[in-house]
Amino acid sequence: MLTRGFLGYQTSFMLDFVVVALVIVVPLMIWSLVEVKARRFENHRKLQMLLALILLVAVTLFEIDLQWVQGGWRNIVDRHEPPLGTEVIARSIWLLRIHLVFAISTPILWAVTLIGALRNYAKPAQPSAYSTTHKRLGWLSMIDLVLTSVTGVIFYVATFVLPTL
Repeated sequence: MLTRGFLGYQTSFMLDFVVVALVIVVPLMIWSLVEVKARRFENHRKLQMLLALILLVAVTLFEIDLQWVQGGWRNIVDRHEPPLGTEVIARSIWLLRIHLVFAISTPILWAVTLIGALRNYAKPAQPSAYSTTHKRLGWLSMIDLVLTSVTGVIFYVATFVLPTL
């Protein structure tokens, strides 16, 4: 069972894995934007589909681990030695709530963006009448994903890194 993290903090393997994924996904999203700006639409489409699949699998495995194997994030926190103080836990709850706003909206918005693109673009991908809508949805998805990443890393650092310093 992967109950120990690999980043050196008192977390689970999957929690560390998802934090690393959150850090990696932002540059990959920027690369995807570079591809579309360079009019390499098919590369953009393939990269977005790959990112969506990887994140879907990673987040699904993370949620299974977190909820069913670990019994919730508080069980991970409760194993911390020395025990975290009530101020750290209260701050973590507040940060987690902020993170969850973005973490829940991102896959929904991204799915709407991807499904719209799959339904409205030909293969190979190229601009169409749907492009304006897709561009707006894409920017909203990217902003939401960046906020998911930033708030997730902030939660991780505040909950698991700073208490050990």
